[in-house]
Amino acid sequence: MQFSLTEEQQFIVDSAARFTADKISPFAAQWDETHTLPRTVLREAAELGFGAIYVSEASGGIGIGRLEAALIMEEMAYGCPSTAAFVSIHNMACKMIDSYATEDVKNAYLPHLITMDMLASYCLTEPGAGSDAASLKTSAKRQGDHYIVNGSKAFISGAGESEVYLVMCRTGDDGPKGISCLLIDKHADGVSFGAQEKKLGWHSQPTAQVNFDNVKVPASHRLGNEGQGFSIAMEGLDGGRLNIAACSIGGARRCIDEAVQYTTDRTQFSSRIIDFQNTQFTLADMTTELHAAKALLHQACEKVTHNAPDKTYFAAMAKRFATDTGSSIADRALQLFGGYGYLMDYPIERFWRDLRVHSILEGTNQIMRMIVARELMK
Repeated sequence: MQFSLTEEQQFIVDSAARFTADKISPFAAQWDETHTLPRTVLREAAELGFGAIYVSEASGGIGIGRLEAALIMEEMAYGCPSTAAFVSIHNMACKMIDSYATEDVKNAYLPHLITMDMLASYCLTEPGAGSDAASLKTSAKRQGDHYIVNGSKAFISGAGESEVYLVMCRTGDDGPKGISCLLIDKHADGVSFGAQEKKLGWHSQPTAQVNFDNVKVPASHRLGNEGQGFSIAMEGLDGGRLNIAACSIGGARRCIDEAVQYTTDRTQFSSRIIDFQNTQFTLADMTTELHAAKALLHQACEKVTHNAPDKTYFAAMAKRFATDTGSSIADRALQLFGGYGYLMDYPIERFWRDLRVHSILEGTNQIMRMIVARELMK
């Protein structure tokens, strides 16, 4: 059947679900409360290949497609959307290194990234360049066989924890064609980090500004050609948008399951809450919207995997719809819990907080609408 998972895909789902049930779900609330990045758990995930999802088998990864990756992200987000999203970002960076770095750079970094002994961050956004990413100002001036990098990146997941930073820098004229991508090591002289951001959600991963003050970077650490950085960054975002959509779907599915259980157990007016037609209609709408978002996401995954001409268009639609839907489902689930949904004793408020940012990052949902509209206007 066209919409059934293959035996291999079902094995991937089952493996990710077991890992989540054993290693993520029981501890996610604690990570959220203590703002802890669970590096030991990430290394355990890497033992299943989840640290090198897109990395080719020749480079030591498992080299699976975008749909299989989305299935993993959905299952991990069922336990903790914040942790799953961090794994997605790390994998996006690893894919970029495997695809565009020199063999020497790949040999130096990929073995440690694959095991998640090292972590990788993606650095595009700046204090003055958010949605208008091509206007970035971080500069990389060529001096012999090195670049000298100056500037700052904002809202960087993993900042201060990650050992590797893929940094989009201006090496040429204004606009997207003047941007290159450099791999910068955490321990390079001149790299520093701002204070950790105090965020609404995503507490299991650090977020901060990354600063570069006359950082000397070998030219061999450039990914791809000079001026190719923006296209590499956008290629990475196509995959990142699929994964963040999958994280929303996984989190929303957890919210539905929690809401069904709670409304089944809770009694008011001498009846179970789930026996009221209003509750049933709410749950039915939530479930229908979840499956619609999932179907669109899987279609977009196939488009990106096979490099279809309309892959970016479909990735944008899937990201917009799934992330808006995920937040809406979490909100309605919280409402079904009533006052208890607002308490940290139950997981709903954490999912509500974690899923909210998904409509902002990897390109805001307003930018996603612009991408879709631009396609329609061709």
